[in-house]
Amino acid sequence: MIFILVFATAFLLALVITPLAARVAPRLGTMDQPAARRVHVIPTPRFGGLPLFFAFFAAVAVSLIYPRSDQDELLRLAGLFGGALLLFLIGAYDDHRELKALPQLVAQFIAASIAVASGVLIREVNSPLGGLIKFENWFAILFTIFWIVGMTNTVNWLDGVDGLAGGVVAIAGIFLFIHALRQEQYSIALLALALSGAALGFLPFNFSPGKIFMGTAGALVLGFSLGVLSIIGAARVAFALFVLGIPIMDVAWQIISRVRAGKSPFSPTRTHLHHRLLDIGLSQRTIVLLYYLFTAISG
Repeated sequence: MIFILVFATAFLLALVITPLAARVAPRLGTMDQPAARRVHVIPTPRFGGLPLFFAFFAAVAVSLIYPRSDQDELLRLAGLFGGALLLFLIGAYDDHRELKALPQLVAQFIAASIAVASGVLIREVNSPLGGLIKFENWFAILFTIFWIVGMTNTVNWLDGVDGLAGGVVAIAGIFLFIHALRQEQYSIALLALALSGAALGFLPFNFSPGKIFMGTAGALVLGFSLGVLSIIGAARVAFALFVLGIPIMDVAWQIISRVRAGKSPFSPTRTHLHHRLLDIGLSQRTIVLLYYLFTAISG
């Protein structure tokens, strides 16, 4: 029953609040204008971060009904909320007025540090040769911070085609939910279900042709939350590497190619894989469904 309640809370809140946010956005001036590197051709509300943030954390609050045996989990939840709130505010400012890449990156590192301070830490990873590779505490802290920042940017950069980032996060959340259930980590499973519910409730309004974009605020919150859940959940880092394999490789390639060209690795471009697929003639819906398929198979 608690699983249905948490999912329904996230899904229905996103479903109700998203169209309201789309109506309010023009009055606030939070609109995404067409540009050379944009896919859309008409001004579109860029206020999806609000329903995503509110729906997710309202459902997380409902999940607190379920008793926690590990009291440290409440501290980690506080870190998740604190980091996500910071990124939501920074992202909302960028959606409204546009913020340079450096302040956004600094905010991401601060948010990741908040999560680490709350106990979210990658202390070990599976070795390709078998067994575990255990990290020294200082390295675990650095690795975790860079992992969370990397996941945050992976989802942010994935948000270039209608319905792409939201759908991929929803699928990833569902598989994280399944993995957590198998390991009997029911409280973690509830968090993954809340994330998927929020993304799925938002998706009907964002799928091509999108009536509203999640914007920087929504993408940063989803990416950060998925990054944190991939650490505290049963599937760990390997799960995210498999499920988000193509987006992660695309981000890595973008950073390398921009640095080699003498540009900032965070400079805006139109060279992501989904942009290249558009350029060869694939429709937005076809690209999105291909990403969904790969994500589902990889999970």
